Amino acid sequence: MLRKLLIAFGCFEIVKPQPVMDACERIGLENPTEARLRPHALWGARLEGLVFVWLLVRGRAGSTLVSTLLGLAGLILVALPEPIIDLSQRLVYENADDLELRPWVKPAARALGGLYLLVVVLSKRSDEPTAEESMAAETTAETA
Repeated sequence: MLRKLLIAFGCFEIVKPQPVMDACERIGLENPTEARLRPHALWGARLEGLVFVWLLVRGRAGSTLVSTLLGLAGLILVALPEPIIDLSQRLVYENADDLELRPWVKPAARALGGLYLLVVVLSKRSDEPTAEESMAAETTAETA
């Protein structure tokens, strides 16, 4: 169920990244109306959604680089959110110095890191055969 919810979120973020960005601005900024997104910012959000969907549907088999990078980003966000927050602000906004962060941005960044790690863990589970696949493989092996 959680995997399906995250896949749906990733698909939404690919198709409609602006509402996701708007929600993040309302949550994380004291002055969200002053935020000026860089032209490529929405593509970054789409890429994040694509990574979620890719890993959760396809699994880590053949995606070790993507899952490793997402896991590393998650670990860094959990352990040291400040440098990542600063970097992401500068990459996403033209006027990063004018924006005032709310006090809960660091915990929210850590939660985002936890979400990245959860996606990596869930993608590992998609690599494991389901009970039905295991039974089908056993049946095929027995009949051969």
